Amino acid sequence: MKIDAHQHFWKYNEREYGWMSDEMDVLRRDFLLDDLAAVQDPIGFDGAVTVQARMTVEETEWLLSIAEKSPRIRGIVGWVDFCAENVREDLDRFADHPKAVGFRHVVHDEPDDEYMLRPDFLRGLGILNDYDLTYDLLTFTKHLPVAEKVVQQFPDLPFVLDHISKPFIKDGAVSPWDDDLRVLASYDNVTCKISGMVTEADWTNWKPEDFTPYMDIVLEAFGPNRLMIGSDWPVCTLAGQYGEVMQIVVDYVKKLSTDEQARILGGTCAEFYRLPEA
Repeated sequence: MKIDAHQHFWKYNEREYGWMSDEMDVLRRDFLLDDLAAVQDPIGFDGAVTVQARMTVEETEWLLSIAEKSPRIRGIVGWVDFCAENVREDLDRFADHPKAVGFRHVVHDEPDDEYMLRPDFLRGLGILNDYDLTYDLLTFTKHLPVAEKVVQQFPDLPFVLDHISKPFIKDGAVSPWDDDLRVLASYDNVTCKISGMVTEADWTNWKPEDFTPYMDIVLEAFGPNRLMIGSDWPVCTLAGQYGEVMQIVVDYVKKLSTDEQARILGGTCAEFYRLPEA
């Protein structure tokens, strides 16, 4: 079982994807199920968790409609407004769908670095804690201490850190990201996606070995049983094609045992998200 723990779909339009700047022109088109199959099949991955790209409930509904049509899409990480008074109503709409496995908020785009500590947001996470669902932490390095304060309040809620929290790989910097990451990893209910690295590197001149120091730290902090591979496709195509991006992690974990490799390449994802059988 090989599962990509983090990819996106969209039907492009300028209004809803205004964050795609001119230098991101390669992203300004539709990316749909057939496109994912075309890049996954050649490298032996046949499953994926699809993650929200827009903060709308309508997108969550659309992603679930795609997942219903294909066994390839094993789960959906959607969006609801955790600050809304009616957040429980929205969660009730999705909780019973077998492929609704978690939710996230695009925290790193919020102007308030402590957005996750807002009382109304924490109230929403508390309600999410009542469901058999998960939460994806989408953060920059500066948000890691805030994430730690959030995680410690919800020891029974499964959290996963997206994109290893986007350290400054292009600059070769590891501090203070490394120390803050280790603190977050000390909480047993936090898992981590080895994903999103190439877009934090030099898009045109990165080398696989650029990522080794970061993966070493992540492996030490979380251990092989709390890590999962993710592509961040199609965003990753800003810096590399699907196969070569995934190969960075596939090659790195070859030094581990067969069982540990299996965990990182799919098993941990299936367990964390409680994915239904394909």
